[in-house]
Amino acid sequence: MDSHTLDQRLDALESRLARVEALVQTVSEQLARTHLNAEATKTAIKSWVTDYVSLRLTQLVPETCEHVPDAEASDGPVLPGTRIRCTEEVVHRLGRIPIPFVRQMVTQKVAEAARTEGVGLVDVAFFERAATF
Repeated sequence: MDSHTLDQRLDALESRLARVEALVQTVSEQLARTHLNAEATKTAIKSWVTDYVSLRLTQLVPETCEHVPDAEASDGPVLPGTRIRCTEEVVHRLGRIPIPFVRQMVTQKVAEAARTEGVGLVDVAFFERAATF
């Protein structure tokens, strides 16, 4: 290979490297200008997962699914495994969750929220708010 060909190839290589450096610099500047809010992203992902799981559970267990609620208290239904009172509709909704460990996790989360907030009776509105992960 003669020196003229070698010089041409080196010039072409340097030109390509200059373009790559410019591209990397542009990307770096764009990333520096972009401010990601980690909490907002985390909240959006949680919301999406909750909506997706809710949709899938609705598809798996149709509205016509009937479950007999457990009568654990004489003054009305309670969340299974707890002493927290709830409405019949809440017991029905818990019964529609087909996966036992998911049903238990939801029950525990709702019971914990009820204790924390001092709720005496868990209704559907509280259940929906407290059951979101």
